[in-house]
Amino acid sequence: MSFRTSAMKWASRYLCRAAMLALLTARVALAETGTTLPAGPALTDDPTLAGLVSEALEKRPELAQANATVQANLARVPQGRALPDPVLSLGIQNDGFTSIQVGQMETSWYWLTASETFPWLGKRGLRADALTLGARQSEADLERVRLSVQAEVERTYVDLLLVRDQLNLLAKLEALWSQAEGLSRARYETGEGAQSDILRAQLERSRLKQQRWALKAEEQRRIAVLNRSLGRPLDDPIPTSLSLMDVPDPALPEAGRAAADAEARSPELQKARLEVEQSGTLVALAKKDYFPDLTVSAGVMPRGGTFEPMWQAGLSFSIPLWAGSKQSRAVSEYRLRGTAAQGGAETIRRLLLQRAKERLALLEALLETNRLYRSGLLVQSEATVLSTMAQYQVGRVPFASVLEALRGYVADLSGFCESVAATQRIDIAQREVSLDPVAGPAVGGMGSSPVPGAGGMGGASSPEAGAAAPQPASTAGSGSMSRM
Repeated sequence: MSFRTSAMKWASRYLCRAAMLALLTARVALAETGTTLPAGPALTDDPTLAGLVSEALEKRPELAQANATVQANLARVPQGRALPDPVLSLGIQNDGFTSIQVGQMETSWYWLTASETFPWLGKRGLRADALTLGARQSEADLERVRLSVQAEVERTYVDLLLVRDQLNLLAKLEALWSQAEGLSRARYETGEGAQSDILRAQLERSRLKQQRWALKAEEQRRIAVLNRSLGRPLDDPIPTSLSLMDVPDPALPEAGRAAADAEARSPELQKARLEVEQSGTLVALAKKDYFPDLTVSAGVMPRGGTFEPMWQAGLSFSIPLWAGSKQSRAVSEYRLRGTAAQGGAETIRRLLLQRAKERLALLEALLETNRLYRSGLLVQSEATVLSTMAQYQVGRVPFASVLEALRGYVADLSGFCESVAATQRIDIAQREVSLDPVAGPAVGGMGSSPVPGAGGMGGASSPEAGAAAPQPASTAGSGSMSRM
């Protein structure tokens, strides 16, 4: 045996022992210190994200539309309190058709009459209250658009960070595959390895290049999505300095507090409760229609010549003769609408509590998963790779073991990235008070792909998935107020 071969075997055994010692040292250190928490800022404290959210809230047309709808509905409130426009009537009464007889005939005159209708006591106030409740419903629509826009930007930002973290992981994986290729080449040159080991290592490095192209394309797509949300040109660069793996996990809220917070902040629930209140106001207003509106009129009739002018004053009111088919039906209508609104509010409340419960359960599982990754799984997985490569170098394990170890390491790294991203998405949905179904991370994470080295690093959910798409603000209460 040549001196070079003996030296290589001696060095390989030394590396193997060193790797195993590093693995044991890492396990002991983790057992003593516990979970290592990331030291970076929370996602909500990231100044880059704060700037993007602020820009989106200023530029999104959905917000301008919703705000204009609120202002339009608020402009209806003074209209509800205003009196009907007075009526001014001008005319002439004349004897005969041949000439104007005013001033010549006693029964010929000009006349000027003014009239004003006064709604029954309390009608104007109830009408204004109902319009105010309609405007507050449109304010709830505005709040929903604002929350959805903010959550959409935050989700897209998280997805962009995820892709860039995956690109950074590729560099680390490429270094490991280069090391594996070097080991297989050294064993082949000494006659202890097969040429297929070199080819397999080269194949995996080529697959990493393929994966990098896919991730680059995905990065550009997510930049375009984020720029569209900001109203920017789609190819504007978006620099980031934060890594998802450095972002601390959000705190797990207490179940009762999370449910109460969701009920207090949900725009959908607030709007539904306002609809119930508005229906009650409309019932009271419909009952007022049993009482007539009063019209007061006054006029003067100059007769000219030697004739004294005449004047008149009058009071008129409607008679609810058809109350059984009109006013009574209106009262029944608004009572039924109130019952329907109560059912809708309760439906939303139950769904809201369900979504809050689902998010808490999933968030708790993700937090435990992240703790597991940070408390030792990633260190153990990397140490396993180094140990397996060292054992392959001295011929104790086949190259297939190296492939399996690297596949597991890829799955762990990728799964950790996706788990952190999913944790942040759940926290975003909590702040959004979303009613959308809760989507958890795929079982097995990104490493579930059968391609070793490539994993599934590009298969993260799209930024649009699970997002509550901003809806145009409706003119709340317009249907119920059509009769006012």
